[in-house]
Formats: sequence, C-alpha cells, structure tokens
Amino acid sequence: MKFRQVVAVFVGALAIASVASADTVVLKNGDHLTGTVEVSDGKDVTLKTDFAGEIKIQWSAVLELKTDKPIYVVTPDKKTVSGTVSTDGSNLVVHTANNGTVQVPLTQVTVVRSSDFETAYEKSLHPGLLEAWKGGVNLGFAIARGNSETTNLTTGFAADRKTLNDEVTLYESSLYSTNDLPGGGVIANSILGGAKYDRNFTKRMFVFVSADYAHDALQDLNLRQIYSGGLGVHIINNPNTTFDFLAGVNYTRENYGNGVGIAVDRNLAGITLGENFMHKFGKSTTFTEVFYFYPDLSDTSQYRFSLDAAAVTKINKWLGWQSSLTDRYVTDPPIAGTKSNDVIFSTGINVSFTH
Repeated sequence: MKFRQVVAVFVGALAIASVASADTVVLKNGDHLTGTVEVSDGKDVTLKTDFAGEIKIQWSAVLELKTDKPIYVVTPDKKTVSGTVSTDGSNLVVHTANNGTVQVPLTQVTVVRSSDFETAYEKSLHPGLLEAWKGGVNLGFAIARGNSETTNLTTGFAADRKTLNDEVTLYESSLYSTNDLPGGGVIANSILGGAKYDRNFTKRMFVFVSADYAHDALQDLNLRQIYSGGLGVHIINNPNTTFDFLAGVNYTRENYGNGVGIAVDRNLAGITLGENFMHKFGKSTTFTEVFYFYPDLSDTSQYRFSLDAAAVTKINKWLGWQSSLTDRYVTDPPIAGTKSNDVIFSTGINVSFTH
C-alpha cells in the first residue's frame, strides 16, 4: 500500500473515530446533531459542535440523546450521579459505573454538567481566597483653564467575591478638587472606603460584619471609623436582582481637628440599619445601591447615614462607563461652620476585572 493510501486510511479512521465518540442529539423534527453535551439548566441543553459552536436546545425539542463520555446529572432528590447518558421515552437514563442505571424524568431534569463543567462547579464551591473576585476601577478627570482654573480628580474601586456560602465586598471612592486662581486652594478632598463580610447560615439568613471609613478635609474630619455587626436576610436573590436587608449594632469613632488647636474625639455606640440592592438592565448595564442608617444610642436625635449608588454600562468585556453617587451625613458636626452633608457625584471610565 502506497504512503498516500496509508495516510488517507489513517485520516479516515480518525474521522470515523471522532464521529463515533461524539455525543448525539436527535430532535423531534428529525434533525441529528453531534458534538459534546456541556451543561443544562433543566430548560435547555447546550451542545458544543465543531461546525456551529455552542447550540442551546430546548429539552421539549429533544427526541433522543446519547453521550459517549460520562456526564454528571443532579437527580430530583439533589443527589449527583455520573455516567454515560441516553434517553428512554420520557426518561433520561444515567448508566453509572457502580450503581447500575438511574432514571430521571426529563420534566424533572434540573442540572446536567460535563466533566469539565463539574470540575469548575466543584472548584467554585470552595474557591481560594484570591479566586472568584469581580470588580472594577473607575477614574474621572477634569481640568479648566481660562476664566476659571480648576482641577478635579475622582477615583473609585469596587471588588466583590461571592461564593455559595459567603461574600466579601471592598470599596473606595475619592474626590480631590482645587481652584488654582489666586486666593483659591483645595476646594474638595474626600476619601471614603470600607469592607463588608457576609456569611450565610441558612438559604435566606446571614450574619455580617463591616467597617466603613471616611476622611473629609473640608469638614475637618480626619477619620471616621464605623464598625458594625448583625443579621441580614436575602429578600431577593437571583442572578439579575438581589435585595438584602440587615440590622445590627455599631461602634463609631470620630476624630476632628483643623490643625489650629481645635481637636474633637467622639466615641459613639449606635444601631445599624441598612439595605443592599443590585439589578441588571439587559446584558450591559448594572445598577447598585447601598444605604446605611446609624442612629446614636446615647442621643436619639443624633444620627448618621451613608449612601453609595452606581450604574455601570459595559462598552466591551473589560471597559465601561460608570456614574456614581456617594453621600455621607452627620446631624451635628462638632467643628463650627462645617456642613452636615457631603455629596460626591462622579462619572468616568470603568475598567473591570475578574479572577
């Protein structure tokens, strides 16, 4: 046999083996599809093909399905079984290696995963501390020269690590603005930041601890520290919308001083009431809002609140445009002549990241 004939036979054998090893889906309209079954959420099954990439197929359109390699199926009683899969009438049949066959009605199939998707899922249950982070960095800059001479710089940072059991949130925002005309100077210098940790102890209930920090030069606030802890409830919790309510207690420490001999330190105990909201508008825009209310226990007429809201619209996978609003309020600033409320509105580019 000539060399070219040997090569042709070898290539033909590989092609036949490739087809033979593929998963197959037969639709009720008679179409036959081959590829690799990747994942299913109970409504659709995703088949990765060589000719058309990933195809989502509704289970109601499937007449027959057969896999060549083992996949993972979650049964109605929440057990996960693994094996090659075929259909038998209205049932999905899992041919396990050690436990025979397991039948699951197609109407009750909720989760199907390939071995790669199962590995990724199991890893997501217990990610490392540096894994599963999502977030973004924001930057806004404006400069004016002529009748006015001002420079404005805003920055922001937000990161979130959410697993099935807990969530870590980090955030920062700042505003620095100067008037460069004679007699001008710094007209805004504010830095806000903090961290929050939630731990679920039921599907709807969680405990939380948080720390919020603020510096505001124009209010003569050197540093405000608010440490809170308490309980929360997931009122809405789905991929497109989340809404949490929480309540607890806090300890607040404030240090004011303008550098000319006036210094005030305050230590306060209070109540923490708050809510967190997130909603996705389509595939490109996400709106988030966080509000905390801190009544003072020693003097009920005194309170503080914080508000952080932002909307990010994606331009591409990593670049977007963000508009954000932050507000910090205290009823009775101890330094005479300073205002109770400080609001920062900023808009600019957003660079997102995942890890």
